[in-house]
Parts: sequence; structure tokens; C-alpha cells
Amino acid sequence: MKKILSGILALALLVGLSLPVVQAEEEKVLNFFSWATYIDDDTVAKFTEQTGIKINYTTFASNEEMLLKMSMSSNEYDVILASDYAINTLRKQDKLQKLNKDLLPNYANLDPAFLSQYYDENNEYTVPYTAGTPLIVYNPDLVDIEITGYEDLWNPALKDSIVIIDDARNIVGITLKTLGYSFNTTDKKGLMEAKEKLMSLRPNIRAFNYDTPHNDMISGEVSVGYMFTPFVLLAMDGNPDLKVVYPKEGMGFGIDSLVIPANAPHPENAHALLNFLLDSEVAGNTAGMQYYLSPVATAYEFIPEYLRDNPAIRIPKEILGETEFIMDVGETESKYQEIWAEFKLQ
Repeated sequence: MKKILSGILALALLVGLSLPVVQAEEEKVLNFFSWATYIDDDTVAKFTEQTGIKINYTTFASNEEMLLKMSMSSNEYDVILASDYAINTLRKQDKLQKLNKDLLPNYANLDPAFLSQYYDENNEYTVPYTAGTPLIVYNPDLVDIEITGYEDLWNPALKDSIVIIDDARNIVGITLKTLGYSFNTTDKKGLMEAKEKLMSLRPNIRAFNYDTPHNDMISGEVSVGYMFTPFVLLAMDGNPDLKVVYPKEGMGFGIDSLVIPANAPHPENAHALLNFLLDSEVAGNTAGMQYYLSPVATAYEFIPEYLRDNPAIRIPKEILGETEFIMDVGETESKYQEIWAEFKLQ
């Protein structure tokens, strides 16, 4: 009897092993987390039309807000679109899952120049979405001095006439660059020097504006601005006579990328969205809508002609030189934020 039972069990196991494993199909929904309007409505609608997958779009105001949210709950979102240093933080915290390249045939469309970066050396986690460098832009009709770099922002002739992005790492960073330090220094002496110098810039600042600094330039309320690439372009749309400055001290550079959280509830849908956004025509439309440089090499012909070679986007390599990413500086981040808070309260 024991031998018979053993034989039946063995047969049952063999039958069980031979049956295909059927996985439940994911519900047609995807939870997306990024800044507002970072994927335009038409692109979202087109993706849903092609795949049947509805995108639930949740927004954050800053990378820091996103990281805080992920520290409290990391199983709500399927795709996160954020900046390089924030993505690196998530990676180091093991909060990202590796990409399944078999589900991303359009990954081959990417320009290798945007791959193998410090936050994803082996290209395992990220899909680059947009790239750019913050720049100085000014109105030559309202400025009587020559502006060639960050240092010129301190000129007394620019009193109460500058708009800057409300961003600690960027503005403390450019102050550090004027002193010969890195955007990412953790040197206490360097940070103290930067703090002292930054405070003396306050009389020249008319506005802190993260979301619409271009409007201040277009209206003529300010004569000089330091802002992200798309806002430089928007300002130039409103006033074609504005001039772009490539700061002589060296420029920052950033890549915003798409990632899939480790506990994403709909990972297959997430891969479907990433592959869709890597399509040449879709990526060209993204560049045209977002006013950023596209990491998709095959997108160039689909980018609006007036943007393809705009000086705020396609900066000549000999001018761009050695750019520098803003990176995770660990506990020193709090010092940057303290300096910034004190600066704004002056």
C-alpha cells in the first residue's frame, strides 16, 4: 500500500510540474509619481488608447518630498520620474527593481551618452527621460554690465532685479562654484565661505520662483534670471531678444529618469509605459512639450525644428566642457538646506 501511495504521489507531482503556470493579468491601471504635467495630457491619452492602461498621476513638489513619501510608503507607485541624485538615494535604499529589458525593445533608441551614469552605472534601473543644464538668461535692454558667469550675479548694478529658482542645492551650488568648490562639496570650510558670500547676494534677488520664473523675465519685472532649461526657452519664446549665458565657472547638468519601485503593484504596466516613452516619435513630442534635451537619439527628427538646435538645449560640447551633476551628499544635505532657509529669511 505504501508503494502504491508513493507512486500516486510521484505521478501527481509529475502532472503538476507539467502544467503551465498561469499568472493573473495585471489590472489596466498604473500609478505614476512625478512633478505636475511632466507627461503631457495628449501623451497620457495616447498611451491609454494604445494599451487600455489608465494612468493615475500623483504629484510631488520636489525630489525631497518624493523621498519623504517613499520613506513612509514604498508600495503605492508603479513608476517614479525624478532627478538623478534622488534616484540614486532610492537605489542605495534598495527601493528600486531592475528593469526587464526584454519588455523594453525601444531601449535601443537611447543615446549611450546618457547611460552608465553614477546613479546607475550598469544601466539596470533607469530610463533617462529628459536632460538639461540650468542657465543664466538676461535682457540686454535692461542690463548695462557684461554677464559671463555666476560671479556677475553679485554685481551691485543688478540690485533687486534677479529671479532665481527656489532650490537650495542649485543656488548654494553656484555660490560654491564661484569660490572654486564643487556643487557637491561636504567641506565645512567651503560651506561656511559659501554661506557668507550667498548672504551678500540677497539685495539683488527680487524673486524666488521655482515654477514660473520665465514669467518674471517676460514681464520685465526682472532683468536677469537663473533657471532650468525649459524656463529659459519659455522666456525666450516670450522675448526673443533675451541672451543666454554659459557660466564660465562651469555648468551643472541633470538627467531626470523613470524608475520602477521595488514593490510596484503593476510592474508589467510600468514597463509598457517606459517602452512607450522611448518610442522615437513620442520622445520627440516630449522634448517639444517639456523643452528639454531628449536622451532618445532617434527622436531628433520628431522634435520641432525651432527647438532642435536652440542654444539653451544643444550647447556645443566645446562650450559645455566638464559638467557636474548635483549628487547625494548624505547628512551634509541638511547644511545646504539650513543655509538656504537663512538666506531666504533675510
